[in-house]
Amino acid sequence: MSKVYFTDFRAVPEENILEKLHRLVKTAGIEKIDFNNKFTAIKIHFGEPGNVAYLRPNYVKVIADYIKQLGGIPYLTDCNTLYAGRRKNAVEHLTSAYENGFNPFATGCHVLIGDGLKGHDEKIVPIDGKHIKEAKIGRAIMDANVFISLTHFKGHENTGFGGTLKNIGMGSGSRGGKMEMHYAGKPQVNPKKCVSCGTCYKVCAHGAISFIDKKAFIDINKCVGCGQCIGACNYDAISPIDGNSNRILNERIAEYTYAVVKDRPHFHISMIVDVSPFCDCHSENDVPIVPDIGMLASFDPVALDQACVDLVNAAPIMENSLLGESEKLYDNHFANVSPDSDWESGLIHAENIGLGSRKYDLIKI
Repeated sequence: MSKVYFTDFRAVPEENILEKLHRLVKTAGIEKIDFNNKFTAIKIHFGEPGNVAYLRPNYVKVIADYIKQLGGIPYLTDCNTLYAGRRKNAVEHLTSAYENGFNPFATGCHVLIGDGLKGHDEKIVPIDGKHIKEAKIGRAIMDANVFISLTHFKGHENTGFGGTLKNIGMGSGSRGGKMEMHYAGKPQVNPKKCVSCGTCYKVCAHGAISFIDKKAFIDINKCVGCGQCIGACNYDAISPIDGNSNRILNERIAEYTYAVVKDRPHFHISMIVDVSPFCDCHSENDVPIVPDIGMLASFDPVALDQACVDLVNAAPIMENSLLGESEKLYDNHFANVSPDSDWESGLIHAENIGLGSRKYDLIKI
Protein backbone atom coordinates (compact mmCIF):
# COMPACT_ATOMS: atom_id res chain seq x y z
CA MET A 1 0.00 0.00 0.00
CA SER A 2 1.10 3.57 -0.64
CA LYS A 3 2.22 5.71 2.25
CA VAL A 4 0.37 8.94 2.97
CA TYR A 5 1.72 11.18 5.71
CA PHE A 6 -0.65 13.33 7.75
CA THR A 7 -0.51 16.01 10.40
CA ASP A 8 -3.21 18.24 11.82
CA PHE A 9 -3.17 22.02 12.18
CA ARG A 10 -2.41 22.03 15.89
CA ALA A 11 0.62 24.14 16.76
CA VAL A 12 2.75 24.87 19.82
CA PRO A 13 5.24 27.66 20.59
CA GLU A 14 8.11 25.34 19.65
CA GLU A 15 6.73 24.60 16.16
CA ASN A 16 4.33 26.73 14.11
CA ILE A 17 2.20 25.50 11.20
CA LEU A 18 4.80 26.39 8.56
CA GLU A 19 7.54 24.55 10.41
CA LYS A 20 5.17 21.61 10.77
CA LEU A 21 4.58 21.59 7.00
CA HIS A 22 8.34 21.44 6.44
CA ARG A 23 8.62 18.49 8.85
CA LEU A 24 5.70 16.75 7.09
CA VAL A 25 7.26 16.82 3.61
CA LYS A 26 10.68 15.92 5.00
CA THR A 27 9.24 12.91 6.84
CA ALA A 28 7.29 11.92 3.72
CA GLY A 29 10.60 11.60 1.89
CA ILE A 30 10.82 14.55 -0.50
CA GLU A 31 14.61 14.53 -0.09
CA LYS A 32 14.73 11.23 -2.00
CA ILE A 33 14.29 13.35 -5.15
CA ASP A 34 17.43 14.75 -6.78
CA PHE A 35 16.70 18.47 -7.04
CA ASN A 36 20.25 19.58 -7.79
CA ASN A 37 20.11 22.22 -10.56
CA LYS A 38 16.71 20.83 -11.59
CA PHE A 39 13.88 23.09 -12.74
CA THR A 40 11.02 22.24 -10.38
CA ALA A 41 7.41 23.10 -11.22
CA ILE A 42 5.20 23.71 -8.19
CA LYS A 43 1.66 23.32 -9.53
CA ILE A 44 -0.84 25.39 -7.58
CA HIS A 45 -4.17 27.15 -8.08
CA PHE A 46 -3.73 30.91 -7.63
CA GLY A 47 -7.44 31.47 -6.95
CA GLU A 48 -9.88 33.60 -8.91
CA PRO A 49 -9.84 37.14 -7.45
CA GLY A 50 -12.78 37.57 -5.10
CA ASN A 51 -12.34 34.03 -3.77
CA VAL A 52 -10.39 33.96 -0.50
CA ALA A 53 -10.38 30.18 0.15
CA TYR A 54 -7.24 29.49 -1.94
CA LEU A 55 -4.05 28.38 -0.19
CA ARG A 56 -2.06 31.14 1.46
CA PRO A 57 1.27 32.00 -0.20
CA ASN A 58 2.98 31.31 3.14
CA TYR A 59 2.62 27.57 2.52
CA VAL A 60 4.19 27.92 -0.91
CA LYS A 61 7.25 29.68 0.49
CA VAL A 62 7.94 26.72 2.79
CA ILE A 63 8.06 24.35 -0.19
CA ALA A 64 9.94 26.73 -2.51
CA ASP A 65 12.58 27.50 0.13
CA TYR A 66 13.00 23.80 0.89
CA ILE A 67 13.51 22.97 -2.79
CA LYS A 68 16.11 25.72 -3.10
CA GLN A 69 17.83 24.36 0.01
CA LEU A 70 18.01 20.99 -1.78
CA GLY A 71 19.60 22.64 -4.84
CA GLY A 72 16.51 22.95 -7.02
CA ILE A 73 15.21 25.85 -9.11
CA PRO A 74 11.50 26.16 -8.20
CA TYR A 75 8.79 28.16 -9.89
CA LEU A 76 5.02 28.36 -9.43
CA THR A 77 2.79 27.47 -12.33
CA ASP A 78 -0.78 27.02 -13.52
CA CYS A 79 -2.40 27.09 -16.96
CA ASN A 80 -4.94 29.57 -18.30
CA THR A 81 -8.63 28.92 -17.85
CA LEU A 82 -11.05 27.93 -20.58
CA TYR A 83 -13.87 30.10 -19.29
CA ALA A 84 -13.96 33.89 -19.33
CA GLY A 85 -12.57 35.20 -16.05
CA ARG A 86 -9.47 36.96 -14.79
CA ARG A 87 -7.11 34.05 -15.50
CA LYS A 88 -7.85 33.39 -19.18
CA ASN A 89 -4.55 34.79 -20.49
CA ALA A 90 -1.08 35.09 -19.00
CA VAL A 91 -1.21 38.85 -18.39
CA GLU A 92 -4.45 38.72 -16.41
CA HIS A 93 -3.43 35.43 -14.82
CA LEU A 94 -0.17 36.92 -13.50
CA THR A 95 -2.00 39.99 -12.24
CA SER A 96 -4.47 37.77 -10.40
CA ALA A 97 -1.67 35.67 -8.92
CA TYR A 98 0.18 38.76 -7.68
CA GLU A 99 -3.04 40.27 -6.35
CA ASN A 100 -3.60 37.13 -4.30
CA GLY A 101 -0.08 37.24 -2.92
CA PHE A 102 1.78 34.83 -5.21
CA ASN A 103 4.76 37.02 -6.02
CA PRO A 104 8.52 36.45 -5.62
CA PHE A 105 8.66 38.59 -2.49
CA ALA A 106 6.05 36.49 -0.67
CA THR A 107 6.86 33.03 -2.04
CA GLY A 108 10.57 33.18 -2.82
CA CYS A 109 10.13 32.11 -6.45
CA HIS A 110 8.69 33.33 -9.73
CA VAL A 111 5.42 32.53 -11.50
CA LEU A 112 5.34 31.04 -15.00
CA ILE A 113 1.98 30.57 -16.70
CA GLY A 114 2.18 27.03 -18.03
CA ASP A 115 0.58 27.42 -21.45
CA GLY A 116 1.83 30.88 -22.38
CA LEU A 117 0.19 34.17 -23.22
CA LYS A 118 -2.97 32.93 -24.93
CA GLY A 119 -3.16 29.31 -23.81
CA HIS A 120 -1.71 27.55 -26.82
CA ASP A 121 1.91 27.06 -25.74
CA GLU A 122 1.62 23.32 -25.19
CA LYS A 123 3.43 20.02 -25.50
CA ILE A 124 1.72 16.95 -26.89
CA VAL A 125 2.23 13.95 -24.59
CA PRO A 126 1.30 10.54 -26.07
CA ILE A 127 -0.42 8.26 -23.52
CA ASP A 128 -2.87 6.13 -25.57
CA GLY A 129 -5.50 6.15 -22.82
CA LYS A 130 -9.12 5.07 -22.84
CA HIS A 131 -10.25 8.60 -23.75
CA ILE A 132 -7.05 10.55 -24.42
CA LYS A 133 -4.47 9.51 -26.99
CA GLU A 134 -2.35 12.65 -26.86
CA ALA A 135 -2.62 15.03 -23.92
CA LYS A 136 -2.12 18.77 -24.45
CA ILE A 137 -0.05 19.98 -21.48
CA GLY A 138 1.30 23.48 -20.81
CA ARG A 139 4.89 23.67 -22.08
CA ALA A 140 6.33 25.36 -18.99
CA ILE A 141 4.96 22.49 -16.91
CA MET A 142 6.30 19.73 -19.15
CA ASP A 143 9.70 21.41 -19.43
CA ALA A 144 10.30 20.95 -15.69
CA ASN A 145 12.67 18.22 -14.53
CA VAL A 146 10.71 17.65 -11.31
CA PHE A 147 7.00 18.10 -10.67
CA ILE A 148 5.49 19.04 -7.29
CA SER A 149 1.78 19.62 -6.66
CA LEU A 150 0.47 21.73 -3.79
CA THR A 151 -3.30 21.33 -3.61
CA HIS A 152 -6.16 23.00 -1.78
CA PHE A 153 -8.57 20.12 -1.16
CA LYS A 154 -12.18 21.26 -1.51
CA GLY A 155 -15.51 20.44 -3.10
CA HIS A 156 -16.28 20.78 -6.80
CA GLU A 157 -19.59 21.04 -8.60
CA ASN A 158 -18.62 18.72 -11.49
CA THR A 159 -15.97 16.37 -10.13
CA GLY A 160 -17.33 16.12 -6.57
CA PHE A 161 -14.07 17.19 -5.01
CA GLY A 162 -11.12 19.21 -6.21
CA GLY A 163 -8.02 17.38 -5.09
CA THR A 164 -4.60 16.45 -6.39
CA LEU A 165 -5.82 14.79 -9.61
CA LYS A 166 -7.94 17.83 -10.45
CA ASN A 167 -5.12 20.24 -9.63
CA ILE A 168 -2.68 18.35 -11.85
CA GLY A 169 -4.85 17.01 -14.68
CA MET A 170 -7.23 19.87 -15.38
CA GLY A 171 -4.87 22.54 -14.10
CA SER A 172 -1.95 21.48 -16.31
CA GLY A 173 -3.99 21.17 -19.48
CA SER A 174 -3.58 23.93 -22.06
CA ARG A 175 -6.72 25.67 -23.26
CA GLY A 176 -7.10 22.94 -25.90
CA GLY A 177 -6.47 20.30 -23.24
CA LYS A 178 -9.15 21.71 -20.98
CA MET A 179 -11.52 21.74 -23.94
CA GLU A 180 -10.72 18.08 -24.57
CA MET A 181 -11.38 17.10 -20.96
CA HIS A 182 -14.60 19.06 -20.60
CA TYR A 183 -16.36 18.62 -23.90
CA ALA A 184 -17.19 16.03 -26.51
CA GLY A 185 -18.19 18.64 -29.07
CA LYS A 186 -16.89 21.90 -30.51
CA PRO A 187 -18.03 25.50 -29.91
CA GLN A 188 -21.09 27.16 -31.33
CA VAL A 189 -22.26 30.78 -31.38
CA ASN A 190 -25.48 32.07 -29.86
CA PRO A 191 -26.43 34.79 -32.39
CA LYS A 192 -28.68 36.52 -29.83
CA LYS A 193 -25.64 37.28 -27.69
CA CYS A 194 -23.14 37.99 -30.47
CA VAL A 195 -22.40 41.72 -30.95
CA SER A 196 -20.15 41.24 -33.99
CA CYS A 197 -17.08 42.63 -32.21
CA GLY A 198 -14.75 40.32 -34.17
CA THR A 199 -12.64 39.26 -31.19
CA CYS A 200 -13.27 35.55 -31.76
CA TYR A 201 -12.33 35.93 -35.44
CA LYS A 202 -9.00 37.51 -34.48
CA VAL A 203 -8.00 34.76 -32.03
CA CYS A 204 -8.96 31.81 -34.24
CA ALA A 205 -5.74 30.40 -35.68
CA HIS A 206 -7.52 27.95 -38.00
CA GLY A 207 -9.81 30.18 -40.03
CA ALA A 208 -12.90 28.50 -38.60
CA ILE A 209 -14.82 31.70 -37.81
CA SER A 210 -16.63 33.87 -40.34
CA PHE A 211 -19.60 36.25 -40.22
CA ILE A 212 -23.06 35.55 -41.56
CA ASP A 213 -25.63 38.35 -41.32
CA LYS A 214 -23.19 40.19 -39.05
CA LYS A 215 -23.09 37.31 -36.59
CA ALA A 216 -20.10 35.06 -35.92
CA PHE A 217 -20.31 31.52 -37.28
CA ILE A 218 -17.99 28.60 -36.51
CA ASP A 219 -17.23 26.01 -39.18
CA ILE A 220 -16.85 22.83 -37.10
CA ASN A 221 -14.99 21.14 -39.98
CA LYS A 222 -12.17 23.67 -39.60
CA CYS A 223 -12.43 24.05 -35.82
CA VAL A 224 -9.87 22.06 -33.79
CA GLY A 225 -11.59 22.58 -30.44
CA CYS A 226 -8.83 24.69 -28.85
CA GLY A 227 -11.34 26.83 -26.94
CA GLN A 228 -9.62 30.15 -27.73
CA CYS A 229 -12.85 31.75 -28.90
CA ILE A 230 -14.70 30.75 -25.72
CA GLY A 231 -12.18 32.51 -23.52
CA ALA A 232 -11.92 35.53 -25.83
CA CYS A 233 -15.66 36.29 -26.04
CA ASN A 234 -16.62 38.91 -23.47
CA TYR A 235 -20.33 38.41 -24.08
CA ASP A 236 -20.63 34.66 -23.35
CA ALA A 237 -21.91 34.18 -26.88
CA ILE A 238 -19.77 31.08 -27.57
CA SER A 239 -20.18 27.76 -25.79
CA PRO A 240 -19.40 24.09 -26.54
CA ILE A 241 -22.05 22.09 -28.35
CA ASP A 242 -21.87 19.00 -26.17
CA GLY A 243 -20.48 18.34 -22.72
CA ASN A 244 -19.15 15.08 -21.32
CA SER A 245 -20.72 13.18 -18.47
CA ASN A 246 -19.05 13.83 -15.14
CA ARG A 247 -17.78 10.26 -15.15
CA ILE A 248 -15.95 10.81 -18.43
CA LEU A 249 -14.70 14.18 -17.18
CA ASN A 250 -13.16 12.54 -14.11
CA GLU A 251 -11.61 9.77 -16.18
CA ARG A 252 -10.08 12.23 -18.63
CA ILE A 253 -8.65 14.26 -15.75
CA ALA A 254 -7.01 11.08 -14.45
CA GLU A 255 -5.45 10.42 -17.86
CA TYR A 256 -4.16 13.99 -18.09
CA THR A 257 -2.65 13.61 -14.61
CA TYR A 258 -0.88 10.48 -15.80
CA ALA A 259 0.51 12.41 -18.78
CA VAL A 260 1.91 15.13 -16.50
CA VAL A 261 3.70 12.95 -13.95
CA LYS A 262 4.90 9.97 -15.97
CA ASP A 263 8.62 9.57 -16.64
CA ARG A 264 9.85 12.13 -14.12
CA PRO A 265 10.13 12.54 -10.31
CA HIS A 266 6.98 13.85 -8.67
CA PHE A 267 5.72 14.55 -5.14
CA HIS A 268 2.37 15.78 -3.83
CA ILE A 269 1.04 17.83 -0.93
CA SER A 270 -2.63 18.42 -0.12
CA MET A 271 -4.11 20.72 2.48
CA ILE A 272 -7.62 20.16 3.85
CA VAL A 273 -8.34 23.70 4.95
CA ASP A 274 -11.17 26.13 4.14
CA VAL A 275 -13.04 23.26 2.47
CA SER A 276 -15.42 25.31 0.35
CA PRO A 277 -18.15 23.38 -1.47
CA PHE A 278 -17.06 24.58 -4.91
CA CYS A 279 -13.90 25.26 -6.91
CA ASP A 280 -11.44 28.11 -6.28
CA CYS A 281 -12.18 29.10 -9.90
CA HIS A 282 -15.29 30.84 -8.58
CA SER A 283 -14.89 34.55 -7.86
CA GLU A 284 -16.52 33.87 -4.49
CA ASN A 285 -16.39 31.13 -1.89
CA ASP A 286 -19.02 29.77 0.46
CA VAL A 287 -18.27 28.87 4.08
CA PRO A 288 -16.40 25.57 4.69
CA ILE A 289 -18.51 22.40 4.74
CA VAL A 290 -16.29 20.72 7.37
CA PRO A 291 -13.72 22.02 9.88
CA ASP A 292 -10.06 22.35 8.91
CA ILE A 293 -8.50 18.89 9.10
CA GLY A 294 -4.81 18.91 8.25
CA MET A 295 -1.94 18.57 5.79
CA LEU A 296 -0.99 15.44 3.84
CA ALA A 297 1.93 14.42 1.61
CA SER A 298 2.72 11.41 -0.58
CA PHE A 299 4.49 10.24 -3.71
CA ASP A 300 1.17 8.68 -4.79
CA PRO A 301 -1.43 11.23 -6.00
CA VAL A 302 -4.25 8.65 -6.02
CA ALA A 303 -3.64 7.50 -2.46
CA LEU A 304 -3.37 11.13 -1.40
CA ASP A 305 -6.77 12.02 -2.87
CA GLN A 306 -8.35 8.89 -1.39
CA ALA A 307 -6.98 9.72 2.06
CA CYS A 308 -8.32 13.27 1.80
CA VAL A 309 -11.72 11.97 0.73
CA ASP A 310 -11.86 9.60 3.69
CA LEU A 311 -10.83 12.27 6.18
CA VAL A 312 -13.41 14.75 4.90
CA ASN A 313 -16.18 12.16 4.88
CA ALA A 314 -15.33 11.26 8.48
CA ALA A 315 -15.38 14.90 9.59
CA PRO A 316 -18.35 16.59 11.29
CA ILE A 317 -20.54 18.81 9.14
CA MET A 318 -20.53 22.57 9.59
CA GLU A 319 -24.17 23.38 10.31
CA ASN A 320 -24.12 26.85 8.76
CA SER A 321 -22.76 25.54 5.45
CA LEU A 322 -24.24 24.33 2.17
CA LEU A 323 -23.60 20.78 3.35
CA GLY A 324 -25.31 21.47 6.66
CA GLU A 325 -28.38 22.65 4.79
CA SER A 326 -28.55 19.63 2.47
CA GLU A 327 -31.02 16.81 2.98
CA LYS A 328 -28.15 14.32 3.43
CA LEU A 329 -29.64 11.64 1.22
CA TYR A 330 -26.29 9.98 0.54
CA ASP A 331 -23.57 8.37 2.61
CA ASN A 332 -20.78 10.83 1.77
CA HIS A 333 -20.33 14.57 1.92
CA PHE A 334 -19.45 15.08 -1.75
CA ALA A 335 -22.60 13.41 -3.06
CA ASN A 336 -24.64 15.53 -0.65
CA VAL A 337 -23.19 18.75 -2.03
CA SER A 338 -22.97 17.72 -5.72
CA PRO A 339 -25.23 14.67 -6.31
CA ASP A 340 -24.47 14.45 -10.05
CA SER A 341 -20.69 14.60 -9.74
CA ASP A 342 -19.86 10.83 -9.84
CA TRP A 343 -16.83 11.77 -7.74
CA GLU A 344 -15.44 8.24 -7.26
CA SER A 345 -15.02 7.50 -10.97
CA GLY A 346 -11.79 9.46 -11.28
CA LEU A 347 -10.13 7.55 -8.45
CA ILE A 348 -11.25 4.21 -9.88
CA HIS A 349 -9.93 5.04 -13.34
CA ALA A 350 -6.68 6.51 -11.99
CA GLU A 351 -5.95 3.26 -10.17
CA ASN A 352 -6.88 1.19 -13.23
CA ILE A 353 -4.39 3.03 -15.47
CA GLY A 354 -1.56 2.58 -12.97
CA LEU A 355 -1.37 6.15 -11.73
CA GLY A 356 -1.46 5.03 -8.09
CA SER A 357 -3.30 3.00 -5.49
CA ARG A 358 -6.46 3.71 -3.53
CA LYS A 359 -5.10 1.55 -0.72
CA TYR A 360 -2.85 3.43 1.65
CA ASP A 361 -1.24 3.53 5.06
CA LEU A 362 -2.01 6.82 6.83
CA ILE A 363 1.05 7.72 8.85
CA LYS A 364 0.34 10.42 11.41
CA ILE A 365 3.15 12.68 12.56
